[in-house]
Amino acid sequence: MAVTRTFSIIKPDATRRNLTGAVTKMLEEAGLRVVASKRIQMTKEQAEGFYAVHKERPFFGELVDFMISGPVVVQVLEGEDAVKRNRDVMGATNPADAAEGTIRKAFAESIEANSVHGSDSDENAKIEIAFFFDESEIVG
Repeated sequence: MAVTRTFSIIKPDATRRNLTGAVTKMLEEAGLRVVASKRIQMTKEQAEGFYAVHKERPFFGELVDFMISGPVVVQVLEGEDAVKRNRDVMGATNPADAAEGTIRKAFAESIEANSVHGSDSDENAKIEIAFFFDESEIVG
């Protein structure tokens, strides 16, 4: 297995409840290494740009509003098969379907406020990382 990178967001519902450290601990215990991290207040323009793929979906406006409702922590994670590893530790999008021991099972409030975002492919990880980070900010 090759060491790869993925992108993660600790969402406003989790930062509001001071769960940044607990979520990061679960990521690290799953074999992922944080090589870049910053706490930001996402602007409406950033949220609309980041989630543009969902622009025509009925939940787009609510998603943007949620993502700008409080600070988020954007991270670059590195590890063997990082995208899959991150998705496994995040758990199912709907916390009711998430396996025990996953971030969403432990911390999500709802399907919308599900505490974390993670890239769904290596290609999207590259795009998402570049959306929030300059290469000089990623140190491993």
